[in-house]
Amino acid sequence: MATSFYHLVRGFVAPATKLYLRPRVTGLENVPEDGAFLIASNHLALLDSFIIPVVCPRGMRFIAKDEYWHRRGPIGWIQKSFFQAIGTVPVDRDTLVSKQGALKAALEILQGGDGFAIYPEGTRSRDGRLYKGRQGAAWLAMEADCPVIPVGLKGTDTVMQKGRLLPARRTLTLRFGTPIRPADIDPSLPGGVRRRMLNDRIMDEIAELSGQERADELNKHSSRDI
Repeated sequence: MATSFYHLVRGFVAPATKLYLRPRVTGLENVPEDGAFLIASNHLALLDSFIIPVVCPRGMRFIAKDEYWHRRGPIGWIQKSFFQAIGTVPVDRDTLVSKQGALKAALEILQGGDGFAIYPEGTRSRDGRLYKGRQGAAWLAMEADCPVIPVGLKGTDTVMQKGRLLPARRTLTLRFGTPIRPADIDPSLPGGVRRRMLNDRIMDEIAELSGQERADELNKHSSRDI
């Protein structure tokens, strides 16, 4: 993970991004100073996977669709280099084996005491609403026995606009919520019930932090999603 591009991102790109976009960030004290932690965030734009590690005081890794490793041209190279630099785990969302492999890789990262970030909705919101969460985040937290830090993003979908070379300066807000621990869910309940309850708790907290309208359905993937 400690590549030259990674050091460039952390040493120059991250400070420059914060200076240019000036995101409003609260709750960073909720990120533990050591040990495993799982970031669970709403997902509005590709920028999310860039801005979260930029503002977070600790490094983390993500899951991203494997198409980003195969795009051509300068933009494709930048995307691939960035995702490789932060240790992103590629996943082919069309195959169950790849999805399971990505979750297994994420679990190994958490069990190693590092941070990982996941979007419980599975993909970017197509209309700004918060969709029902898939249970991968809850499963990871329970298996790794680590805290979940809910994150609410606002405004990241307004930054990259057609016809603009540089990102537009918009009000970006990132709110890091109070840690949710698997032990908060009654341990006497069956595992599947606990997982659903933890998943619901995570999504409730994300909704509170992001202020989004809730959608009573799972989100669907599209070709532009991550």
